[in-house]
Amino acid sequence: MSTILDFLGSDHRACDDLFASAEADVAQNNWDSARTLFVRFREAMAHHLSMEETVLFPAFEARTGNSMGPTQVMRMEHEQMRGLMQDMAGAVAAGNQNAYLGLSETLNMLMQQHNLKEENMLYPMSDQVLSGDRDNLIRTMQAIPGSS
Repeated sequence: MSTILDFLGSDHRACDDLFASAEADVAQNNWDSARTLFVRFREAMAHHLSMEETVLFPAFEARTGNSMGPTQVMRMEHEQMRGLMQDMAGAVAAGNQNAYLGLSETLNMLMQQHNLKEENMLYPMSDQVLSGDRDNLIRTMQAIPGSS
């Protein structure tokens, strides 16, 4: 089976692709497609965050004995992302291009920085400290409702 870095990093890219597609449609005032893509993006993000928060983070914290380190920072950033996505949902529903694009720029910067921290620090650390449980953890994350 793959590594945690490969599995969740690939999921980052799938979410990023949906995000970029929705943003492109908003920029073109293609609202029907933008709304559909935004819903798919938000669902994909909710699934991704759930995999981390319900499976990976607890396993990492149990193994390292540390719940105040990188996982705490990631959870705080997840909440920031959820807030931005909530605001973006309102903007896309209202067809407010300027509001949506401003919020998406903020979310994009946050996601890029967040993903770099996870892919360069947390996921490799998780692959190392959870190596014996990695396959089971990935299967558990795959079983969370909403996975493709």
